[in-house]
Amino acid sequence: MTLVENLFIILALIFTSCFFSMSEIALAAARKIRLRQLADDGDQRAHLVLGLQTHPGNFFTVVQIGLNAVAIMGGIVGESAFTPYIASTLSHWLPAHWVPQTSFILSFTLVTSLFILFADLMPKRIAMAMPEAVALRLVKPLLTCILILKPIVLLFNGLANLIFRVLRVPAERNDDITSDDIYAVMDAGAEAGVLDTNEQQMMESVFQMQSIPVTSAMTARESIAFLSLGDDETMLKRKIADNPHHKFLVCDGQLDAIKGFVNSTELLIRLINEQTLDLKSSSVVQTCPIIPDTLSLSEALEYFKSHRVDFAVVMNEYALVLGVVTFNDLQSAVMGSWVLAEGEEQIVARDEDSWLVDGVTPITDVLRTLQIDEMPHSQNYETIAGFMMFMLKKIPRRTDSVSYAGYKFEVVDIDDYKVDQLLVTRIKSNTESEPAAQH
Repeated sequence: MTLVENLFIILALIFTSCFFSMSEIALAAARKIRLRQLADDGDQRAHLVLGLQTHPGNFFTVVQIGLNAVAIMGGIVGESAFTPYIASTLSHWLPAHWVPQTSFILSFTLVTSLFILFADLMPKRIAMAMPEAVALRLVKPLLTCILILKPIVLLFNGLANLIFRVLRVPAERNDDITSDDIYAVMDAGAEAGVLDTNEQQMMESVFQMQSIPVTSAMTARESIAFLSLGDDETMLKRKIADNPHHKFLVCDGQLDAIKGFVNSTELLIRLINEQTLDLKSSSVVQTCPIIPDTLSLSEALEYFKSHRVDFAVVMNEYALVLGVVTFNDLQSAVMGSWVLAEGEEQIVARDEDSWLVDGVTPITDVLRTLQIDEMPHSQNYETIAGFMMFMLKKIPRRTDSVSYAGYKFEVVDIDDYKVDQLLVTRIKSNTESEPAAQH
């Protein structure tokens, strides 16, 4: 054959190898989420690609048959195509005994370089850059190759499956999407500038709602203002004036003896109409929604949705009231500072190395702000005050401190045994690796 004919055959082999190389990378790298979106939009090729990804044995067998066959043919044709011409050229410059070996090496190098550059490197980089588009274009020709080579495919694929079963090696990849995968995508989006920091934190909070207890978002019992059945009209007016809430719990002397709740708007209407505010005989007391303290934020939100309420009393297994949670509390737990009014932030940065933290701040918010992976035995407490009690093994006092994960947590304000505020400072020295408590 002439040089032109040999060049044409080599170009055809390079084109064939390019097809198999692009198919291999594109179908392996194509994202299933994107392919499912395309399939839902009516693209039948996306269904075909998903089918090959689900059962990749036939696909990989055909690709390897094609690549190996083309590589062997390329070596044979290339050596016979270029060696005589290179030898003829070198015969004028080199001794006769050096010409055969040198011409063979140069011919081998030339053919190998052409295949590496045009049949392997460039096609694979193109396929990696846009895997879904390439996979959709090549899936039908690849299925045709699988059909043509089906007997050989079945033979090699069957032998491979047999060896996998003997060695107990899984032959299919697990494409289940985990929460870690979603977090990784959000982190990548934040690094790329697609998401800002607040959006990333809000989305992470949504995914964490199933694991965060509702008690982390509630108003604790000591902060609840309630009306008692024994209060006279003067006392009721004073409590309402001192605590301008939309709803008030109605109890029989103590908070744990809940009788219901009243809407402050209805009480105002009764005052305007010069009616009595005697709660014992009043029809304004409504049944109070009560939820257990074992619910997560997600479950509490579902309860609000299904029962069409916007608040609920949180009660433990001993029928003791732990607090009250509202829809706004749940919303704040997800959206954080986006819905907090000025002055309501529970974590206030003094500078880049210190923060003032409210004692009832959920531990998840502390972890996020300080970028700490986890707290020790975090299942035993829900707030930063609980963390201090757990680490100190006692009721904290002012100036008590705990050092952990490169931070010093110091109690700066106590209110009747309650940790009201802490000062968190970054420890400059990184030599400390174990948590330490100071009394």
